[in-house]
Amino acid sequence: MRILILTQYFPPEVGAPQNRLYELAVRLQDRGEEISVLTAMPNYPQMEIHDEYKGKFYHYEDMSGLQVHRSWIYVSKSKGIFKRLLNYFSFVFSSMHVGLFKIGKFDFILCESPPLFLGITAYILKRSKKSKLVFNVSDLWPESAEKLGLVTNQFFLKTATRLEEFMYRKSELICGQTQGICRNIQLRFPDKKVFWLPNGVDLGFYNFDNISSDWRMQNGFDADDFLLLYAGILGHAQGLEVIIKAADKLKQNEKIKFLIIGSGPEKEELINLSASLKTENVYFFDSVTKIQMPGIVSVIDVAVIPLRRLELFKGAIPSKIFENLAMKKPLLLGVEGEAKDLFIDNGKCGLAFIPDDAEDLAEKALQLFNNRTELKILGLNGYNYVKANFTRDQIAEKFHEQLKLV
Repeated sequence: MRILILTQYFPPEVGAPQNRLYELAVRLQDRGEEISVLTAMPNYPQMEIHDEYKGKFYHYEDMSGLQVHRSWIYVSKSKGIFKRLLNYFSFVFSSMHVGLFKIGKFDFILCESPPLFLGITAYILKRSKKSKLVFNVSDLWPESAEKLGLVTNQFFLKTATRLEEFMYRKSELICGQTQGICRNIQLRFPDKKVFWLPNGVDLGFYNFDNISSDWRMQNGFDADDFLLLYAGILGHAQGLEVIIKAADKLKQNEKIKFLIIGSGPEKEELINLSASLKTENVYFFDSVTKIQMPGIVSVIDVAVIPLRRLELFKGAIPSKIFENLAMKKPLLLGVEGEAKDLFIDNGKCGLAFIPDDAEDLAEKALQLFNNRTELKILGLNGYNYVKANFTRDQIAEKFHEQLKLV
């Protein structure tokens, strides 16, 4: 099979879709398939084109045997809707040009959404290359943008919904990152093939037993400090204010410390909130590379994973769950619905706290601080659960078999 992966996000960028798609691509390649990638010049999440790609409209590179084609994209640090649309549509048109004139034919085009608008490129390439289209949905857009209040223009929302529905109708296979996404699409389009393509983890890379790290000592933390980590995008959806406010409630305990690693549009506001509350038990760090993460996770005690308390997020499964569990770290999970059902109720991988509820987060953090035996049991449960159900190899194999049926 010749497969083209069409995505705005790909390594060397750091992030969930970047890692997920790269890991899937190399595993499909290992199974004998010819994999190409059509993606943007690296820029996310800093929204700055990486130095080695600046000034280029098109760039080709070989990445672990993958044929990676990159095209120009407009980037801006502005949060305004106009600049964001320019960002999305600049890549729609540049990728369309590269896809039509630089790349040959394919049996399948796997298109990552969001951004939903990339479906325009996918459909045109599907027609011109006579390919089958696999539409991979990691977020129900524009529904999520509307419920988060990020987009309010009704004309725009209706137009985007029509595009979303068009893409589902024109796809030979629709994949959803969560079971909730799959159910939503299957209910609306009962005649379409819908497949659950979850996130997962590479147990060879996130291998607790083979990692030795002095990150804790290098950053001035004592051996008996109780470190709670959030690492990822600092965005609106995560509701990270809950961590700052929980830290404020626990700041009389000098051994409990919260670490926030990452960048994103809410970082400055979070730093200002921490300063205003004088939470000296909150530590901010810049984003790190994928290679650095296992060493950091290996020396923390608990992973804190929040989302805002919205109906929308009851079908969400944050990708950082998997890496932390692979490293035998228990969760403090502030996500209701599917994630809680899988990893707290079924997997017994940690404790749940009520989303946006700092009091509950502080209470659960203190519970784990005072019970190190429970901490170890939950961490081991988590490792066993992802090993049994969510390894990258298992996921790629199931997807590969599904493609053969399309």
